[in-house]
Amino acid sequence: MKVCLACGEQFDASQWRCPKCQHVPEWRNGFISFSPDARGTAAFRAEFFEHLIRLEEGSFWFQARNRLIEWALRTYFPHARAVFEVGCGTGFVLSEIRRVLPALSLSGSDLYAEGLAFAGDRLPGVPLYQMDGTRIPFAEEFDVICSFDVLEHVEEDEVVLRQMRRAVRTRGGLVITVPQHKFLWSGIDEYSLHKRRYSRRNIVDKVRRSGFDVVRVTSFVSLLLPLLLLSRLRGRRRRATCDPHSEYRLSRPTSAVLATVMTLERMLISSGISFPMGGSLLLIGRRRLDAV
Repeated sequence: MKVCLACGEQFDASQWRCPKCQHVPEWRNGFISFSPDARGTAAFRAEFFEHLIRLEEGSFWFQARNRLIEWALRTYFPHARAVFEVGCGTGFVLSEIRRVLPALSLSGSDLYAEGLAFAGDRLPGVPLYQMDGTRIPFAEEFDVICSFDVLEHVEEDEVVLRQMRRAVRTRGGLVITVPQHKFLWSGIDEYSLHKRRYSRRNIVDKVRRSGFDVVRVTSFVSLLLPLLLLSRLRGRRRRATCDPHSEYRLSRPTSAVLATVMTLERMLISSGISFPMGGSLLLIGRRRLDAV
């Protein structure tokens, strides 16, 4: 179901004209724009997208996160048909999901048109929307809704989670990743405009309050946590201006070793092990039957 953000009407139609108030969202830069003036609701630098598009393909971390996301979708939502990503950025995750799970119907959104421009190149034919995550224009539309390292940029993260709950079908699924542990906070988080790093209890409580049952939660980047902590401590001592992507710029041999460690970690997670600590958290949930 579509939701008119002007009057709140829910309707089932191929077009976006509201049958109640006749509102039609505008098109901007080639995308339907639901929140063209909502830049203040999330913190991100539009110029980051140009850096990301160069880093993602060769980064062991982005690749390892993609493999983990693919595993989560295959394992917990094998019968899903429609998947929606909130905060799709450059489309790196969706493009990989489309490659390995071509039967899925995919769509995505981002607050920033700059990111959607890159995503559109990566995802021809995939519906992409300029949208504020605190105002999602769908109700019971998707089997799975996802958000990967986005919630930490949003002050009203629980509002986003409640909107995600409304957008998924009854017993629909949620897959999110967030950065973990306050003790890892550094200039990189500040430069990246993060509002917070989460604890396991914090994100689990917020997800449950938003109308989801938590099916699985595990840390990842766990086997590499000592190296990550050492890197953050060194950064604090240097007190230099931080590049948010500096930790991803590694030599090929180093990246290959770290990628192997992350592969081992994913195998352990897939075997049923849930790590208590790590640089990031993966959470999988389902919309509760009593959620409205």
